[in-house]
Amino acid sequence: MLGFSIYLNEDWSEEKEACIHRMAAIGMEGIFTSLQLPEDDPSQYRKRLAPLLEAAKRNGMKVMIDISGNVLHHIGLSIDDPARIIESGINGLRIDAGVSWEQVARLSNTMTVGLNASTLTEQDYEQLKQHGANFRRLEAWHNYYPRPGTGLDENWFYEKNKWLKSKGFSITAFAPGDGKLRFPLYESLPTLEIHRHQNPLAAICSLLRDYAVDHAYIGDPGLTPQSRSQIGEFFCHDTILLHATAADPKWRPYIFKNHRNRMDVARDAIRSEQSRTCNQKDDIEPENNIPRNKGSITLDNNLYARYKGELQITKRNLPADAKVNVIGQIAGRDLPLLDFIGSGTRFKMTDNEGENEWT
Repeated sequence: MLGFSIYLNEDWSEEKEACIHRMAAIGMEGIFTSLQLPEDDPSQYRKRLAPLLEAAKRNGMKVMIDISGNVLHHIGLSIDDPARIIESGINGLRIDAGVSWEQVARLSNTMTVGLNASTLTEQDYEQLKQHGANFRRLEAWHNYYPRPGTGLDENWFYEKNKWLKSKGFSITAFAPGDGKLRFPLYESLPTLEIHRHQNPLAAICSLLRDYAVDHAYIGDPGLTPQSRSQIGEFFCHDTILLHATAADPKWRPYIFKNHRNRMDVARDAIRSEQSRTCNQKDDIEPENNIPRNKGSITLDNNLYARYKGELQITKRNLPADAKVNVIGQIAGRDLPLLDFIGSGTRFKMTDNEGENEWT
C-alpha cells in the first residue's frame, strides 16, 4: 500500500480536500495522521479530524492514527472501546507508548494495530502471543525522523525488517516529501537517513525493493506536482518518468518520448530498446563528444556504424567518445531513479521546466 500524511495543525480546508483527491488519483490508498505531535493544539484535534475521516471515506482511503497513552480522549474516544473507534471512521491505531500489551492484544481482535517496528522485541512478541493477539491485524510501523542525522541506519533497518518478516509482520516505513515540509525543522520526514531530501519516488522504490517494506507512506504533508506525476506514472502506468534537458532543441524529438530499456540490462547505461530501429535513417553527425557524466543522454552518431541512432542514459561517469553525442541530461533530483530502470522497464522523459543541468 502507498500512503501519505495529513496533520492536524491547521483547520480543514478545500486545499486539504483537493490534496486527498489528488493523492487518490496517483494510487495512494492510506492516510497517516497523529494525535501526539508536540507542536499541535490537542483541543483542535476533534474538529479537524472529522472532515479528514469523511474525505478519506469518500476517496476509499484507510486512516491510521498515531497515538500513545490516553490521547484518544482528545477526540472523545477510548482505547477500551474499539467498536466506537471503528464507527468513527478510523481504520487503525499506530501505538507508540503508554499502552499495555494486553490492551494491544485486545484491540487487535477488533481492528488494525500498528506497533513501533524499531523497538519491538522477541519478548514483546511473546507477550502478545500470551495475551491472544490476532497477528493478522498487527502491523509493524517504523517512525520518521525530523532531525537530520537521526534517521535509521540502512543496514540495521534491513536486519530488523528480516526479523519482523520472520514473525509474520507486514512493515510500513516513510519516504520524504518534497513539497510542503513538516514544521518546525522542514528537513523532510524519512525513516532512513539516506533518503532525507531524496526524490520521493526513488525513496519509495528503495524501501519496497531493497528493505522488505510492504507499505510506503510519504511522511511530509506535501509533494511537488513533479513528484506526484512520477509516482502516478510508476504505480498507475508502470513507467518511470524522468525530467531532462536537451543540449539543443533539435534533440528534443529523440529525448521527449516513450522508451523501454532493453531486456538484457547493461552495466553502464540504460539502452532505449527501439531507438536504433527508429533512428537508423537519420544523418547524425558527430558533435558535443564530451565526457558522459551520470545521467547523460547520448545518441550514437554516424561513426558508430550499426549502433548509429542508439539512445542511452549513462548510469555512471564515462569518458568522451567521438562516436557518441551527448544530447541532454537527466535532472539531478531524478538520478536515483536510474537504479530502478531494469530489464524491460518502460520510461519516458519530459522537459525539466527550463532547468539547465546538462552543462
